[in-house]
Amino acid sequence: MELAMAKSSNLTRTDLDSSFESQLSVSSRTSYRSLRLAEKERRKNQTGDPFVLALKYFSEVKAGTPRAGNDILKRNLVLVERVGLSRGMPPEAISVMLDFAMSLRMGGVTSVRVLKFLIPATVVPQEAVVRAVSWLCVGKIAISTQVLFLRWVLTVFDMIDSKDHIRAIYGFIFSFVTEENLGRQPFLLHLLSLYKVFYPKLVTLALPSRMRSGFKIHNSTWKVALCAVQKRNNGQVSSDISLSLGLKDETNSRKRKFHHLELPSLSSSIQSNSSSSRSRKVLSLEQLHSFPHLLDNLHCIELPSQMASLLGSSLALCYLDYVQDDSVFLRLNFWLGHALHEEFLYCSRDGSSGSSSEALHFLNRLLSTQHFLQEGFSSTEGFLYKFLNVWDGSLLRPQILGLLSDIPVVPSSCISQLLFEPLMQLFFTSTLFFKCSVIDCLNNMLLKWLTWHSVYALEDGLDISLNRHTPMNMTLSGFMDSVMELVRFVGRLATMGLQLEGCHSLLLSFILDFYETVCDMFLKYGLPLVVMPPAGVFYPALFSTDPVSVDRLSYIMYRYKKNLTSAKCQQQETKQAFHISRQTCQEFNHYLLFMVNCLWNSKMFLPGMAIEVDQELLVLSKVPEPWTSFDLNHHPAFLGYALDFHHKCWPERKDIDFNSIKAAKPWNWYLEFLFSQGFQGLQQFAQSSINRRSVAGISGQRGSQPTSR
Repeated sequence: MELAMAKSSNLTRTDLDSSFESQLSVSSRTSYRSLRLAEKERRKNQTGDPFVLALKYFSEVKAGTPRAGNDILKRNLVLVERVGLSRGMPPEAISVMLDFAMSLRMGGVTSVRVLKFLIPATVVPQEAVVRAVSWLCVGKIAISTQVLFLRWVLTVFDMIDSKDHIRAIYGFIFSFVTEENLGRQPFLLHLLSLYKVFYPKLVTLALPSRMRSGFKIHNSTWKVALCAVQKRNNGQVSSDISLSLGLKDETNSRKRKFHHLELPSLSSSIQSNSSSSRSRKVLSLEQLHSFPHLLDNLHCIELPSQMASLLGSSLALCYLDYVQDDSVFLRLNFWLGHALHEEFLYCSRDGSSGSSSEALHFLNRLLSTQHFLQEGFSSTEGFLYKFLNVWDGSLLRPQILGLLSDIPVVPSSCISQLLFEPLMQLFFTSTLFFKCSVIDCLNNMLLKWLTWHSVYALEDGLDISLNRHTPMNMTLSGFMDSVMELVRFVGRLATMGLQLEGCHSLLLSFILDFYETVCDMFLKYGLPLVVMPPAGVFYPALFSTDPVSVDRLSYIMYRYKKNLTSAKCQQQETKQAFHISRQTCQEFNHYLLFMVNCLWNSKMFLPGMAIEVDQELLVLSKVPEPWTSFDLNHHPAFLGYALDFHHKCWPERKDIDFNSIKAAKPWNWYLEFLFSQGFQGLQQFAQSSINRRSVAGISGQRGSQPTSR
């Protein structure tokens, strides 16, 4: 029994083990079979994928295959184009299609189309770019296609997975882009000009001395599509790529905002304790601690590796003002222009918040730098001309207008389009405060132009070097034309602004500030030019209810007379001075005679005067003796002073008679009383333009006359 049970037990254990191994073997075989079937199915699906088949077609198609009437080419091209523009191409697809395009296997038209939808989904293989560059050696690719390829490389440069092999062929790429036809591209000219400063032998092209901003966004062909791919792939493309492309992605706008406005710290391109620095006795800027230390080492200072860091150090700015190396300003202008364009022109509106402390600090630093150097940067000038067309007039207003006042002289042929038209649109649709700010900005601009003229003008007066950072020379006549255009433009703004704002005294004050600069251009700045204010400025100032405005107008007329008299005397003595136009003299004499007749002679609204009013209207107005309404004892601006003077002269009188002031002695006392109140402009005008020998009397007596006509 026990033997039988043992056998039964052994049999059962053996059977179980055998059964388990059998089931395990079957399970393993089933699993392995499933994997093989899945792999086979995956390969089968991949092989049947239309996109993969299309790529296979473009990788195997032979050169010379006809394009016209080729339905297979058309179908595969449309398929790959749809994938590229919708979700982007994987790296292997980029390699295949780029090689197909650059090899011109099916003509240049197809190649251009392929380059335009070559949108990477993740990265671009380095070897694909190197192989594409090698196709340039064939010499069959059209210039327009070569330019398109270079633009594509610049667009996706940050997406290239590695750049070690690309760096190895930089020499070839440089010699290639200096080719005459290709090197004339705007986005390459500035780079070549920078190279020509460092290594003039490498650049054989004759580059223009003055170029507009060339570092524009030249990736518009791919920018929108790449932005859409980036959104669809949920940010799989690196955020750095969106920075370099300037993509207006709302989701990344906060990350992108003011990224370029941080000033790097001073750091030299060499180590201070290195053997080369010790042998050459080189001193880096960050090692300087005082201005005397800078003076002792001016000839052995090493420039920093990043020129933007110069803006953050006062000692570095002193060295920048001293150094004569053009490469320094080229590098600084390049960085500055890139930062301004990226952060204020190409970013989204949400990213350009006027309350940003970074933007405010950056622009204030730029302003202080330009004021220290007493010159504006050419990159700032180019940025402002574009920014004015999209500016709302409120974003960082003091900083923008401050930068605008620093721009150098603009040629008269283009000053209207670049400066006047956008400013005029903002001026007429803005507040009173903005109008005052614009007039003040243009006044500061004129002051700096005149200062540059008086400092940099050559002795012969024929050639003016306007700005060390702006390689532009201008003849004296060209400079005078630009100044004339600016003065006339402000005259138009002032006339319309006073009408819109009801001759507001604040706006009138800024306008008179401007004409205080204009009236002294000859004596104070040596510019042989006299421009009179328009009637829309002269008469509102003369009839103003603010005595300060009338006093300032009197001072301006006094300075105009001094400048015209000096210019006329110099013209008679040297016979080489500028010719005073008859129209200018007539305008001045007209204004002078009108002021004297109005303020002194009580001849307002009389026949033959500049302002005539029908006698019937004067009768209907019921104003007694209207011709005396604007003399110094009836003028609304001086009425309070006349009343005070009347009380002091005749304290016992209860009835006020302002005509009694016009008697001989009271009139002289009244004038002295006004002059003692601080109206020095009125006093200077009277002393220079009024013949006091015949004093104005009561109405009907003989009046004062201008001393010079």
